[in-house]
Amino acid sequence: MKPYNELDTSILAKGLIRSINRHATKKSRFMEFCGGHTHAIMKNGIRQLLPEMIELTSGPGCPVCVTDNAELDKAIELSKLPDTILATFGDMVRVPGSYSNLQENRAAGRDIRIVYSALDALEMARSNPGKSIIFIAAGFETTAPGFAASVLQAEKENLKNYFIFSMLKICPPVIKALLDSGETNIQGLICPGHVSAVIGSQPWEFIASDYGIPCVVAGFEPLDILQSIEMLAKQTNCSQAKVEIAYKRGVTPQGNSNAINIIHQVFNTAPGKWRGIGEVADSGLKLKPQYKRFDAEAIFKITPAPTRQQKGCICGEILRGVKSPTDCGLFGSVCTPVNPVGPCMVSSEGSCSAFYLYGGNHER
Repeated sequence: MKPYNELDTSILAKGLIRSINRHATKKSRFMEFCGGHTHAIMKNGIRQLLPEMIELTSGPGCPVCVTDNAELDKAIELSKLPDTILATFGDMVRVPGSYSNLQENRAAGRDIRIVYSALDALEMARSNPGKSIIFIAAGFETTAPGFAASVLQAEKENLKNYFIFSMLKICPPVIKALLDSGETNIQGLICPGHVSAVIGSQPWEFIASDYGIPCVVAGFEPLDILQSIEMLAKQTNCSQAKVEIAYKRGVTPQGNSNAINIIHQVFNTAPGKWRGIGEVADSGLKLKPQYKRFDAEAIFKITPAPTRQQKGCICGEILRGVKSPTDCGLFGSVCTPVNPVGPCMVSSEGSCSAFYLYGGNHER
C-alpha cells in the first residue's frame, strides 16, 4: 500500500466521510466480525465520525473470546498430566475457564509455557524427549495452516511426544448460524481481513446471495475501515447485496491455495463450540484419522468438572452482536483488564477491552 502522510490521510478520510454521509440514506447496522477491526474502530474514533443512520456492532471475531469454557477446562486438565508441558499463545493464559485459568495453574506449579509460533512448540518437543508437549491450537483460518504444518513436520521428524489440542474454528459457518437465529439484525458485514487473506472472499458469497446482506472485506488501517463502510453504505443505498474487497493488497477472491490445501490435508471440519452461540456444525477443525497420534484429546483421557459460566458476564450476547460491552453491569467496575471476569475483557481483540481502552466513561 502506498504510504500516506498525515495531510494525505486527512484529505482521504474527509472525502470518505462525506461520501458515507451522502450515501447513508437508510438506517443501517453493520457488523465488524473481526476483533482487530473493533479495536481499530474504537482506537481511531471511527464510530464518532459516522452519521446517525449508521450503527456499528461487534461480532464473534475474537478467537480467544469465543473459546468455550468446556475447551478451556480441558486444556487446564491436560496441563495437570504428569511429565507434560502445555504450550500456548500468550493471550490464552488469562482467559477464565469454569473454575480457574492457565495462569493460576502455572502459578500452582503446572508446566505451562508461552510460545510465539508452532516452531517454538516443535523445538520444545525436540528438547524435552521425556515429556509430552501439548500445544493448544486456538484461532481461526489464519492460524490453522501453521498448526497443520507443525503436525506434518512432527510426522516427518517422527516426534512421538508432540501433540495438539485443537480449539480451531472456521468463520463462515458461525455467521450463517447467527443470521439463521434471527437474533442478529444487521444490514451489512465488514468481513475479516486476515481470515479472508487465507480463504479469500468467495466463502462470504452466501451472505449476499442467500440473505441479501452486503459484505466488504476490510483491512485494518483507519482508511481501510472507512472505505469498507463507504462501500457498504453505497450498496445499502442502492439496495444491492454483493461481496466486495476493500483490502486488495492482502485478499483475492480465491484466497491462498497453499494455506487452504495444508488445512484440508491435516484437518477435517467438525462441530465447533462457540461461547455464547453453542455448537455450530462444520465450524471446528479436528485432526484427520491418519494424524490421530498427534491428537491430545484422543490420546490423553481427562475428565473435567462440570462446566459453568461466569456470573453476570454477558460476553456471549456481546459476541452475538445483540448487546454492547457497556450493557454489562460488570463492565469497568468489577470487570477490567487488570481483573477480567470474561474473555472479552482479556483478549487484545476483545470488544470489552476495546471499549474499556477507547470507549469513554467507565464509571457506573
